[in-house]
Amino acid sequence: MKKTLIASAIAAISFSGAAAAQSTLSASEMAAKMNSMPTVYGNIQLAVTHDNFDGGPSATELADNGSTLGVKHDHVIAPGIIGFFKAELEFDADNKADNSGLDRFDEAYIGVRGDNFGQVWAGSDDSTYETAIDEISNYFEVATLNLGGLYDTGEGDLVQYKTPSFGGLTLGAAVQFNGDGDDKVNKKSYPYQLSAVYAVDALELAFAVDSNDGAESYSKTTASINNENTYGLRASGNFANLRVTGQFQTRKDVADIYGLMGIYSLGKNQFALAYEYKELDGDSKPANGESKRDTITLQALHNVSDNMYVYVEGYIGGGDDVYTYEDSQGNDAVTDERSVAAIGATYYF
Repeated sequence: MKKTLIASAIAAISFSGAAAAQSTLSASEMAAKMNSMPTVYGNIQLAVTHDNFDGGPSATELADNGSTLGVKHDHVIAPGIIGFFKAELEFDADNKADNSGLDRFDEAYIGVRGDNFGQVWAGSDDSTYETAIDEISNYFEVATLNLGGLYDTGEGDLVQYKTPSFGGLTLGAAVQFNGDGDDKVNKKSYPYQLSAVYAVDALELAFAVDSNDGAESYSKTTASINNENTYGLRASGNFANLRVTGQFQTRKDVADIYGLMGIYSLGKNQFALAYEYKELDGDSKPANGESKRDTITLQALHNVSDNMYVYVEGYIGGGDDVYTYEDSQGNDAVTDERSVAAIGATYYF
């Protein structure tokens, strides 16, 4: 604590000296200088979850749900052309023991955007396919049982491009640069994604494809199932306080996923209900006999202020022997049903 106080005092003195040195700046010059500084942002996300396997064990846990600290900046390169960057790191807010602070990586990229040519950026970011199609699983906070997408191309080593809007139509493309140094076994590969999003008035339609050509998903370490293309469709509509979204994704010899979600906003509150169904196909069916699964997700969220919200979520998942757990004798067991309840809070700035 004493070291912290001393460091704070030194920082305060240094800042005062710097401010005094800049006292000759005009108000407009000072404002311009402040506007040129990067933006620091972040959040702490905590949730208590209760996870129950039907006929099996259950567990309750207070856990971090993706706390981050980031910095971003943009500047004018030339009239109508903006350069930008973003870097976002993650940390665990729930456990002090064995905590190394900023210990995980989420997003980091640089890019250029312009009024006439759109936006191009490179690094690690949500992928073109994900932002165009995979709305349902990305909407919920805990998302333990949400089915997610069928695409393998991850969020790292991406070069992405998005066009300006042409009468409501925006096109996107991404290439993942897997060089010799990234995957020494499978050598080079260049998975790609393409998307088209058309938005007019309250309606939004999206189509996207992922080539799945990479040997590994770059946001995790599991191997790709196959290199068959993933195709996705999404339709969303906004009707006063209600948003409705329907999704469909398919991948040959892997699975089909259907999803439907409604979000109703009422003042500082919003309520969401989603249903997702997944049917496995071909060689992707596991030995335990699973061929389908579904999930119902409910959420109630309240915005406490401009910087804080709280929520409760519930998940009920079922299917054909889809959930594996370890029984009291240490043996693997399966069940058709699993449920998760969560209550959480997020503070952000």
